[in-house]
Amino acid sequence: MNDRQPWPTEVKLRSDRRSIGIRFDDGSAYDLRAEYLRVLSPSAEVQGHSPEQRQTVGGKIDVAITAIDPVGNYAVRLTFSDGHDSGLFSWNYLRKLGEDEAELWNGYLAELKEKGLAREPRRPG
Repeated sequence: MNDRQPWPTEVKLRSDRRSIGIRFDDGSAYDLRAEYLRVLSPSAEVQGHSPEQRQTVGGKIDVAITAIDPVGNYAVRLTFSDGHDSGLFSWNYLRKLGEDEAELWNGYLAELKEKGLAREPRRPG
């Protein structure tokens, strides 16, 4: 990837609200699932203020995206059905999530297992 900022030509919430499609001006395109975006949110709540503070978020398999709001000309704020809305997804970060999806997702699944967490929400009872 070169140093030029990737520029999105399309950011589209899918009708089922379970993913967004993003296309960049170099022709690359990604379909990013809501669960993936939620658990890797760039927010301080998830990422912390240092690597040691990063949280592994489980129980988000059913999460949906309820809104996409532009932030300046560099990012979007995603609002999720669980109320989370504090992460600003820059174009560079969305590009990284698309390019490195397999590696990042497998790392997340390994963290869940290591910490005894699940993708499914805890059910009362």
